[in-house]
Amino acid sequence: MAKNSAAVRGWPLMVLLLIVLFTAIIFFIKAAYDSCNAHGYVQTESFNRLKPIPSMRFQENPLAFMKFKLVLLVSHELSLSGGPLLLMELAFLLSGVGTEVVWLTNQKPVEPDEVIYSLEHKMLEKGVKVFPAKGQEAIDTALKADMIILNTAVAGKWLDAVLKEDVSRVLPKVLWWIHEMRGHYFKLEYVKHLPFVAGAMIDSHTTADYWKNRTQERLGIKMPDTYVVHLGNSNDLMEVAEDTVARRVLHEHVRESLGVRKEDLVFAIINSVSRGKGQDLFLRSFYESLQIIQEKKLQVPSLHAVVVGSDMNAQTKFETELRNFVVEKRIHDRVHFVNKTLNVSPYLASIDVLVQNSQARGECFGRITIEAMAFQLPVLGTAAGGTMEIVLNGTTGWLHPAGKEGVTALAENIIKLSTDVNMRLRMGKKGYERVKEIFLEHHMSHRISDVLKDVLRKAKNNA
Repeated sequence: MAKNSAAVRGWPLMVLLLIVLFTAIIFFIKAAYDSCNAHGYVQTESFNRLKPIPSMRFQENPLAFMKFKLVLLVSHELSLSGGPLLLMELAFLLSGVGTEVVWLTNQKPVEPDEVIYSLEHKMLEKGVKVFPAKGQEAIDTALKADMIILNTAVAGKWLDAVLKEDVSRVLPKVLWWIHEMRGHYFKLEYVKHLPFVAGAMIDSHTTADYWKNRTQERLGIKMPDTYVVHLGNSNDLMEVAEDTVARRVLHEHVRESLGVRKEDLVFAIINSVSRGKGQDLFLRSFYESLQIIQEKKLQVPSLHAVVVGSDMNAQTKFETELRNFVVEKRIHDRVHFVNKTLNVSPYLASIDVLVQNSQARGECFGRITIEAMAFQLPVLGTAAGGTMEIVLNGTTGWLHPAGKEGVTALAENIIKLSTDVNMRLRMGKKGYERVKEIFLEHHMSHRISDVLKDVLRKAKNNA
């Protein structure tokens, strides 16, 4: 009898494991099908208007016209940072419709690098060709290509260094995808060819305006036709975000690994650890919120902070400062550092609130923000950069000032969400609805397809 009881008790666990296994298999082998139940918008700086994007139901992939085209992608580096990963995603979208895609990485370390090896291998598996950035093969590909996409301002150095006297021949078919918001990228050596390319693609209106003003004022050059293209979440990420079983399993597993209980509240910042991303000010806000809770004797769950984006192998001076602050304030049992990762889904499934604390002019867009909203997480973000074009203040999250003046404001917003579970759930739901409306992969594909068509037309006219 005891054996039968044990067997019965084991069935639910076995069923759950089978469901999780099935979900995992589907996730890894399913092709990137387009979502079919939402509407989005095309936004271009030239017209600064919104226009509906049709549903993808029964419709051709918006990038299908790129079949048989040759596209050269030039990235300044290959790493787990936003710019290279976005270009890789575009490479896969194009390769998926039959485009011949060639990838060049302009700056690579002399020594073998595990991250670069892994990312290059992933591209090769997806049908993307990876060539050396210098040499005759790179020049021949650039001259034959139907389109060249330079990724980030720094990639501009590749033009003169490799193409030399052939630069003028390729400029009419260059699309320059710019993600940077900081002043030190405004160097003539990087962007002197910018006025002569077919167009610039930028992820937010705020960044586009900034580039337009700064290039004119600081460098005395004019921006080319500029396209503002908001990003979208990949179909793979949305599958996990909308899979209740997968989310629950990830939630429990990650929390267990961090030593966080089911009833605890977790606030996470997910960016490469650097001063510009504001992890130091976030931790100060987190500590201040703990002090306020203690002083006012507020009844809230135990709060935890997770910093995803560390580099355990090469801790920087800045990261050492973060860890020393945690020890000094005796909050090491509440703050958890996690190494940088290509897969953020497990952490988004396991936390309660995302903090987007990028400083100065903020993020150009901030892909992690819409990824968190897909997981129905409220967002606490700085009122700067592209975050203001994503987060609806008071509806899908709360915004606070960048800089030191934002520390107390962020602490207060942490307390707001800690003390009001209904607010967290309501904001998370509204954020998810906003993602479904304008921030899906097929929305981004439509927006990018309009840009690529325009660039191809210009390249043909200037041939």
